[in-house]
Amino acid sequence: MRIAVLGTGIAGRTLAGKLVEVGHSVTMGSRSATNEAATKWASGAGPRAKAGTFHDAAEDGELVINATPGTVSLDVLAAASTRNLGGKVLIDVANPLDHSAGFPPSLSISNTDSLAETIQRAFPTAKVVKALNTMRADVMVNPERLAGGDHDAFMAGDDPEAKELVAGLLAEFGWRPEHIRDLGPLDAARGMEMWLPLWLRIFMTQGNSPFNIKVVSG
Repeated sequence: MRIAVLGTGIAGRTLAGKLVEVGHSVTMGSRSATNEAATKWASGAGPRAKAGTFHDAAEDGELVINATPGTVSLDVLAAASTRNLGGKVLIDVANPLDHSAGFPPSLSISNTDSLAETIQRAFPTAKVVKALNTMRADVMVNPERLAGGDHDAFMAGDDPEAKELVAGLLAEFGWRPEHIRDLGPLDAARGMEMWLPLWLRIFMTQGNSPFNIKVVSG
């Protein structure tokens, strides 16, 4: 599959690298086709990797991943263009973290809305699925490195076929079917995004060790 990864940060580079590793062709999108981080990644990732603008990546991709900071995601997707996103699955891994008042950041959207829903309203012909925003990047693409993979990935979206496609990608990353938890419609993204303040507090207290959520019932 041809996949556009929008964003050159840790999450974007990690996801893009894994996607190439499992056999997909990836264009990493950024504001400039000569972005240093994107071109450096592409030069080292092999023949199925390339760099381009947000517009170029979204135009070429059959599926689009938003791995940009949540506060700029709408601007980035606008640069990618509504036409290039139309009819495509758009996986939103971003979080609406507002760093303007320092660390830890607050949420710029919460409670009665989410970044994912905002993106869906702005780009109504895209098929937005929220996924992988509840963990750090290395856990996204290698769940086995933590507790032998015995922990959970969540997703939410309004299109069942889009979520089925996303579940397939997660399986390629190593997520077991019983740990891919479909939370239902896209408004479930509110809770997924509101987990981040607690995630950050856990991170602050335990340092750089990877961790994630596991749902235990009895």
